[in-house]
Amino acid sequence: MTILVTGATGTVGRHVVGELIEAGQRVRALTRDPARASFPAGVEVVAGDLTVTDSLVPVLVGVTAVHLITFGGDDYGSLRNGQEIVDLAVKAGVRRVTVLGGWDEGTLEPAVKASSLSWTFLQPTEFMANALQWAESIRTEGVVREPFAGATTAMVHEADIAAVAARALVEDGHAGRAYGLTGPERLNIPDKVRVIGEAIGRQIRFVELTEQEAREKMAAEGQPEELIEFLVNVFGNVPEEPNIVNSNVEKVTGRPARTFAQWAAEHADAFRA
Repeated sequence: MTILVTGATGTVGRHVVGELIEAGQRVRALTRDPARASFPAGVEVVAGDLTVTDSLVPVLVGVTAVHLITFGGDDYGSLRNGQEIVDLAVKAGVRRVTVLGGWDEGTLEPAVKASSLSWTFLQPTEFMANALQWAESIRTEGVVREPFAGATTAMVHEADIAAVAARALVEDGHAGRAYGLTGPERLNIPDKVRVIGEAIGRQIRFVELTEQEAREKMAAEGQPEELIEFLVNVFGNVPEEPNIVNSNVEKVTGRPARTFAQWAAEHADAFRA
């Protein structure tokens, strides 16, 4: 069967492609700019945009399973054409889908749930890859400046999310499941900074910002007001349930979820001066 991976160049999508290729699957990778994409040998790269429904018609031909994301476009906003995407998939003969959700389900998740598709929802907590936002300040100053030092999250490795997606796309037994995905531990921001420091052999200073200082910093970086408000609300009041450590990664993949220390070691070069 051919499996279509949307968001294939993204933080999780590129790992989904890799997992499926390693499992011997035929993979079609959707990207808005194929010329800039780099994938393993054997991947069929196709052009398309989730926010442009008509662009998906040719890429769904011959596809029996799809990894979907609920967001798209330059602003990574929630998809508003979810029902149209689902209708196209069903018409094309797609039987199985995984759906990687964001903070706002938009229109895709309800449409999938109400369809005849065999679906699995992936609901990760904070990505470990979010720590890459600190790379420049760590390289140049050896410092991380953030508000809400005590906010703890059970960060999950993006490759673990992808591994669960790949299993759900090729194995039976995952239909109708919504998997909350976490790492194996909860860490606050100073903990995360310390772990990165240990990975690069350098002490990194943490400076806690006030909420107002954080707002001003994000605004100076060009972040839109809507995103600033979202980030302040989420990390100023971290939701408890998604950050309760669970074993879903191990249950689905057969191996424990990766630790943040493992992630930091893998990405150490990004933080080194």
